[in-house]
Amino acid sequence: MVKKNSKEEIDVKSLNEMLTTGKKILRIGFFMAIVCVVLLITYLIKEWHVLRILGEFLLVLSPLFIGLIIAWLFDPVVKWLQTKKIPRLLGCILVYLVFFGTISLIIYLMLPTFASQIKDFIGGIPDTLRDIREFINNFIANISNNYHFDLTPYKEQAYSGIEKIGHSITNNLPHTLINCARSFINGGITVILGLMIGFYMLYDFDKLHNGFIKILPNKWKKNAVELTNRINSSLRSYVQGVFIVMFFVFITQSIGLTLAGLKAPLVFALFCAITDVIPYFGPYIGAIPAVIVGFTISPMVGICTIISILVVQVLENNFYQPLIMGHTMKLHPVTIMAGLLIFEHFFGIIGMIVATPVIACFKVVFGFVDEKINFMDKVKGKEVKE
Repeated sequence: MVKKNSKEEIDVKSLNEMLTTGKKILRIGFFMAIVCVVLLITYLIKEWHVLRILGEFLLVLSPLFIGLIIAWLFDPVVKWLQTKKIPRLLGCILVYLVFFGTISLIIYLMLPTFASQIKDFIGGIPDTLRDIREFINNFIANISNNYHFDLTPYKEQAYSGIEKIGHSITNNLPHTLINCARSFINGGITVILGLMIGFYMLYDFDKLHNGFIKILPNKWKKNAVELTNRINSSLRSYVQGVFIVMFFVFITQSIGLTLAGLKAPLVFALFCAITDVIPYFGPYIGAIPAVIVGFTISPMVGICTIISILVVQVLENNFYQPLIMGHTMKLHPVTIMAGLLIFEHFFGIIGMIVATPVIACFKVVFGFVDEKINFMDKVKGKEVKE
């Protein structure tokens, strides 16, 4: 009897080991299957030109998306007005009046200054090119006198490049202005259509949301409401924080670039504020034109421009971001950088702008799904509590 029991124990242990090994193999197979599906989807997207088709589709429907974003942004304000016994239609009208009034006031105050600075900047392009030519000439002369290097061929190449740039600017400027005007008009029409659609969406925003929830099966409705509430909370906090940070960056950068002596400081400050939407890379993208123009004016202006941009970045990283944004998105820097590179590759500069909020949405969705089905615990082989 003792021997029989010993054999039974050995069989049970072997069976447990086999089951454990089988579970590990299944988990590895499950993970590999996910990787294969992702690779297959990526291949099909590339071969079927899905992204290009999707981009054209989104471009056609851009007024609809603009309207949806406007309705989504203004809906909390309208709901707050409803708590003050103001009818929703009147609340929508008041929100739009305040919005258009604010935009009109900003344009009235800023447009003449912007137009004047852009005019001065364009008019100063010949002087800027001449300053660059003199800077190259003095630099090469100092190198030749002090180190006895003959850099004359390089000087001629540099002068030739500057002349090509000057001719290109002169010849292409009318065509560029016409294209900019055409793009501005087309963009203005798209924005106007988006605002009109946004008004109707804002008025019926709750109906749109409830209609979407009604389409879903009954067992999904509760989870869908909870998930959309989480996404809305995360994205609204992010968008509000981004606009506030952009405003402070624009104000402080305008002061700094003005003190630095840069031409058209408001234009460059606005460009820095807009590119600041892109995490990590944005400030450098916005700083490059300002620094280049600063050094063409004089080395001192270039150095002061760099100092101004660095001071604003210190203020943003140590005050604006922690106080205003806090830890809204709760994303690892490596995740953000990887997302920026991927979205930039497929969608360009627009992709870099939307990369962070889209990744944050994916994180919220993944966290919600994992919370409901314990996906990560299953992948890691942990015991899942029912």
